[in-house]
Amino acid sequence: MSVMDKLKQMLKGHEEQAGKGVDKAGDYVDERTQGKYSGQVDTAQDRLRRQMGSEQTGQTGQTGQTEPGREDPPR
Repeated sequence: MSVMDKLKQMLKGHEEQAGKGVDKAGDYVDERTQGKYSGQVDTAQDRLRRQMGSEQTGQTGQTGQTEPGREDPPR
């Protein structure tokens, strides 16, 4: 069993709280780096949310639109 599978098991039923934690960690990194890596941080946050099953935080449904005030990372 992989580490990610173990984390998913532990977080089962707490996806919203996990998503909030991902947001808070990303905001901390953005603050400490003065936004220098915000695109990379946003990408990492989105990937973590998808892997943990907490896509509702930071995204609006299945449309793929980001929440207001949040920019898409450059591609």
